[in-house]
Formats: sequence, C-alpha cells, structure tokens
Amino acid sequence: MSREKLRSLGLDLPLLPTTSVGSFPKPDELQQARTRWARGLISRADLEALERRATEFWIRTQEELGIDVLVDGEQYRGDMVTYFAENMRGFEIGGLVRSYGNRYYRKPIIVSEVRWERPITVSWWRFAQSLTSRPVKGMLTGPYTVMDWSFNEYYPDRRATCLALAREIRKEVEALIEAGARIIQIDEPALSVRPQELPLAREALQVVTEGLPAYFISHACYGAFEKIYPQMLALPVDNFDLEMSNSNLDLLEHFKRSPFTKDLSFGVVDVHSHVIEDVETVVARIRQGLEVVPAEALWIDPDCGLKTRTVEEAIAKLRVIVEAVRRVRASLA
Repeated sequence: MSREKLRSLGLDLPLLPTTSVGSFPKPDELQQARTRWARGLISRADLEALERRATEFWIRTQEELGIDVLVDGEQYRGDMVTYFAENMRGFEIGGLVRSYGNRYYRKPIIVSEVRWERPITVSWWRFAQSLTSRPVKGMLTGPYTVMDWSFNEYYPDRRATCLALAREIRKEVEALIEAGARIIQIDEPALSVRPQELPLAREALQVVTEGLPAYFISHACYGAFEKIYPQMLALPVDNFDLEMSNSNLDLLEHFKRSPFTKDLSFGVVDVHSHVIEDVETVVARIRQGLEVVPAEALWIDPDCGLKTRTVEEAIAKLRVIVEAVRRVRASLA
C-alpha cells in the first residue's frame, strides 16, 4: 500500500493529507518584472530575486494555512511545457498558440535529438525545501504531455518522440531524488486526449519511474477520463491527482463500478471559478470521496493549479480546504 511506501521514505503524513497541484498566481510585481525582462529592461538576476521572493511568500503562506505537503508555486515558470523545452536541447520555441480560454503559450518545436543537460527544477526545489520542514513536492511535466504539446520535426513518429523524452526526463527525476525529494509529481494533462495511446503513456512513465525510490503522483485534469478508466490505473504511479469538482464529481460513479486502486488526490475546489466554495460544500465533497476511496488513500487538493486565480482567491480556496479537512478528520477520529 502507498501508506507503507510513504513511511518507508520517512514520510508520516496525517489522514487526508492536504496539498496543491503546483502553480500559484504570481504577484503583480513579478508579472510586471517578467514583461520587463522579456523586453531586456531588467537582468535575469533581478527577475530571479523576485521569483525567489514570491516562492518564499507561497511557502510561508502554505505553512500558515496548515497545508501538509507543499509546492514551490512555480513562480519561475511561464508555461508547463515551454519551460522544460527552454531548458533542454533539441527544441526551438515557436509562436503563440491558444491552450484554453484566453490563455496562450509558445509551442515548442523539436528540431533535433532531445537532451537533458543539467537539472532544471532542482535548485528551485532545494530553495523551497530549505524554507520549511514540511515535505515539498518535486514537480515536472511528463513525456507524453511534452510530446503532445510540441511540434515534432525530428523523430519519425509520436512513440519515438515520447520515449526519447522519457529517457531524458528520467534524468531530472533522478536529480530531484538525489537532492532529497521524496514525493515527485509528473504532470500529464494530455493523458486522456488520445485513449488509444494510453499504452504509450504507460510505457513512457515506466521509463521515467522504474526502480526509483520516490512516491510518484501524476496530475491530470479536464479530460475525458471515462474513456481511459480503469485502464489508466495500470500507469506506474502511486497517486493520481485528478480534477473532480469542475465536473460535479462525476468520476466517482466510474470508481463505484471499477474500484480506484491507487491513492487519489481529490480536487475539491474549482480553480476556474472566482467563487470561493463554502466549507460545508467542500466537506460534503470529501465525504462523497470517502464513499468510494478509503481514507488512508485519499489526499485533498484543488482541481488544478491555482495560477488563474488572484492571490486572494487562491489563499481563500486553500483556507477552505484546510478547514474542511480539519472537520472531516475530527469526525473520523
């Protein structure tokens, strides 16, 4: 069981651990600084100083709220795929494409053999972990999503592209573990886009995780999971972090028909709504989750990263989560 794996890694987490998916909103001064840096008006060092200040703000905020497993907030990233493409060989960065709503990202183009040359996220993980005694997740984007969200002008097909990325991304995971990370989240939001390629996504994650001493989480969101469930349970991770609230917990019906056999990070607040859920609503959602997933296997978090909310909204949503979990824990004691 995953609880045993967590303990073997020296992690003794409370029942219903609270966490976040990864991204938090950037403060205005950092947003403005990123624009000035892009125009060559400030140095990289000036920008990084603000990124570190914002990261520290979010670590302190999570601690004050009482979150159990922290994230660094991704204050140093733009897009979740472009950031990794910018830091690996074999990519060029293309023009803007629309991802969703009014959000755009610069789509990477694979133009030669992809190569991991140096740690990409490790220094940020080290910095975040140095600020707290609570565990901080290592976080990176998985090979299937990097492949799916990039143009490929080098490899012969999608499988060759995905597996080449998997072999290189594994090196980033190894570097995080070497640095001390015990919980590593591999984001794969493209997982359900092409159900026929689920075996490829599984093979790639096997390459990334096999034999490595960490508790692995895979985050996916806003997809047609009913098309890949329960087959997705074969992916080699310990925990799936899923968007649940935005779709009115409809996945729970699928879990009733085919039991969910992994740990589940259960999204209990909608990150695409300005509305701050009340505590009673979130308590009810957690209780619905407990009807189909054992308490020992259930983690609680938002549906997805909170970067689209304001700082105040993100903090308010996290505060509601912590209070709801406190009430449910008390009832389970």
